[in-house]
Amino acid sequence: MSKPSLPQGLEPPRTVDGQLCFALYSANLAMGKLYRQLLAKLDLTYPQYLVMLVLWEGDGITVSELGDRLFLDSATLTPLLKRLQAAGLVARTRSTQDERQVIVTLTEQGRGLREQAAQVPVDVFCATGCEIDELRSLKHQLEVLRSNLVGDMRD
Repeated sequence: MSKPSLPQGLEPPRTVDGQLCFALYSANLAMGKLYRQLLAKLDLTYPQYLVMLVLWEGDGITVSELGDRLFLDSATLTPLLKRLQAAGLVARTRSTQDERQVIVTLTEQGRGLREQAAQVPVDVFCATGCEIDELRSLKHQLEVLRSNLVGDMRD
């Protein structure tokens, strides 16, 4: 297998501002700051918010399914779920079919939080200053990039 290379005549960027990774990293920092402000009133962290979003889509899933959806391993997910359970937002129970599996379900309080969180995506959209088609395109490009990078890590 040959080593990948840049197209003829193209030089690799040598400054931090020329790096794709820095553009992604700094955009992620800015997005994280925005979400921290928006989620503070819900008393959720960003990873907790992502868990809640998945559960609002479909309640009663296993920890491993949750991890697959969020690209998180159980070592990261377990303490996060414990905090959500302590806050009264989710319940964790062993599966009756397979005791190795833990099922995560929303509590009444967790279901009720969905309405309070409904404004978050609207506020994020407005904060971007972008048109909806730009954001859809950017999201798609990032999903392709993630897929390509994950594929490369498996090789």
